[in-house]
Amino acid sequence: VHCGSYRCDDFVVNDTKLGLVQKVREHLQNLENSAFTSDRHRKRKLLENSSLNSKLLKVNGSTIALCATGLRNLGNTCFMNAILQSLSNIQQFCCYFKELPAVELRNGKTAGRRTYHTRSQGDNNVSLVEEFRKTLCALWQGSQTAFSPESLFYVVWKIMPNFRGYQQQDAHEFMRYLLDHLHLELQGGFNGVSRSVILQENSGLSASNKCCINGASTVVTAIFGGILQNEVNCLICGTESRKFDPFLDLSLDIPSQFRNKRTKNQENGPMCTLRDCLRSFTDLEELDETELYMCHKCKKKQKSTKKFWIQKLPKVLCLHLKRFHWTAYLRNKVDTYVEFPLRGLDMKCYLLEPENSGPESCLYDLAAVVVHHGSGVGSGHYTAYATHEGRWFHFNDSTVTLTDEETVVKAKAYILFYVERQAKSGSDKL
Repeated sequence: VHCGSYRCDDFVVNDTKLGLVQKVREHLQNLENSAFTSDRHRKRKLLENSSLNSKLLKVNGSTIALCATGLRNLGNTCFMNAILQSLSNIQQFCCYFKELPAVELRNGKTAGRRTYHTRSQGDNNVSLVEEFRKTLCALWQGSQTAFSPESLFYVVWKIMPNFRGYQQQDAHEFMRYLLDHLHLELQGGFNGVSRSVILQENSGLSASNKCCINGASTVVTAIFGGILQNEVNCLICGTESRKFDPFLDLSLDIPSQFRNKRTKNQENGPMCTLRDCLRSFTDLEELDETELYMCHKCKKKQKSTKKFWIQKLPKVLCLHLKRFHWTAYLRNKVDTYVEFPLRGLDMKCYLLEPENSGPESCLYDLAAVVVHHGSGVGSGHYTAYATHEGRWFHFNDSTVTLTDEETVVKAKAYILFYVERQAKSGSDKL
């Protein structure tokens, strides 16, 4: 049953099928805008004559990005919108999907014809890849201010039961499910829809960059896939055990000493940085009594230490800050501000064999950041900041606004997307 009341925290839209509320809003907006028409034309001419992108327009003192498209909230779906907008601004990943041909599902009378999937169609043929492709194609084309990702959300409901309903969900959990299911379907291993596009055909993604999770490599693993080395040492006999684990993102703890520090300007003690979180993740750690390691030499569970090294860095490094923690009965949020660089994140010191990497290959620049506003995981609101053609935008469901670097760096990041810097991009390093 489609719910008419779309709710996200205190932001409530009670929309009908006819969209009467939307029409009233648009009418009011038109009345308001008409007062600024002459001023707007004057400002547009000024902007078009300047070095700024002509698609940017100042209206009533705020800058509007005409080419940017928001995503409508379908009822607490800001968790999905923030992830989709972030992924749409990771160029290599987004372009791959946008260049895929539309899916053709051949069955009966529709054989050979392009079919799109809506809620009215049967359960049999749904393609996450196809709906993801259509959503990405709708963004950044400039023809509309907001797009409604209903068809994609319908497919999400079909193949990811955890996300059914209109309650708030965890954006990181959604991202992991989305990437895993895109990966499965691209291999042709989901719902019989074969989209196994061979990576070797795409010159930008060579087979040498494979990181295989669940079989063959796809664009998901070629872009987000890295490999961790997990090194465990028995403290009794000294036996060392190593295993390699593929990853699509790294989940980082905010070190406990920083957990009460809420704001960027708070003075008590040092500020938590992304480097502190990365160091906490990769540092040598003694496993506690609940995590005793089964030593094969001692033939019993023993005290041990563990350490992570990164054996292979991905093209896009996704870092998830673990802001939600279970206490006795509640899931609490760690609201600590974590300082992060916009450019020049250097990952070399976390590499297993740093000597084998080039001078630029470990430097990453921020492409997008997802922020959770509010106190609880089952409530609150998600928005995203992302950079597009050199400018930063704030994506808040159907509203997209131009912003600046100063605003972005103040954000309390939840998920950070860093893109590997290409050697020609210069060497400014933080």
